[in-house]
Amino acid sequence: MSDVIARAAELLREHRDSIDRLDAILVFTLAERFKHTQSVGRLKAEHHLPPADPAREAIQIERLEKLAKEADLDPEFARKFLNFVISEVIRNHETFQK
Repeated sequence: MSDVIARAAELLREHRDSIDRLDAILVFTLAERFKHTQSVGRLKAEHHLPPADPAREAIQIERLEKLAKEADLDPEFARKFLNFVISEVIRNHETFQK
């Protein structure tokens, strides 16, 4: 029985190590994404464009839902995640407008 428990503990550690690596990838990817959206926000402010672009947002949400399905990820979760990211981007764009 202890071999089974030891193997389970090893598998758990491996999964957690993978999760930790993926969390780091997510954080660095989001940081890179926000660097680009900050540049977009500055451009919008310079050219007096609105901080939000509902047409693009709708296209992006549809695109992400499709990608989620392809990746076997709940599309509703992907939509909620992108909506959260978009709301943060718009909030940042609004600060450039001030």
